[in-house]
Amino acid sequence: MIPMADADDLRSLVRSLPDVVEIDSEGFDFRVDNKGFVWSYPERRPGERRRIRTDVAVLYVGDEAEKQALLLGEPELFFTAPGYDGLPLVLLRLERVDVERLTELITDAWRMRSTARSE
Repeated sequence: MIPMADADDLRSLVRSLPDVVEIDSEGFDFRVDNKGFVWSYPERRPGERRRIRTDVAVLYVGDEAEKQALLLGEPELFFTAPGYDGLPLVLLRLERVDVERLTELITDAWRMRSTARSE
């Protein structure tokens, strides 16, 4: 069975990329060239305090077309929530993604946000 990813896997992957800065937060929050590309999901439910979910990553995907392709093509991995409409961001269930796929997603997000655009 292929092992699924978790927040520790995500942190290790992101920290291996050049020029990444980790912002102090309750969960994880990573930026490159002062632009966020992956962070933990700040879940908001009516009548409750915001809860930082480290089992769900907010991931930069570039544009609405890519967002819709991921949401429709892999609904077991990706979803969205109110507040993310019109933004090039998806929510990723870490416990359902393997490390290889997570590496691809994180690297793509980093490339899109990095001015260096190379590894």
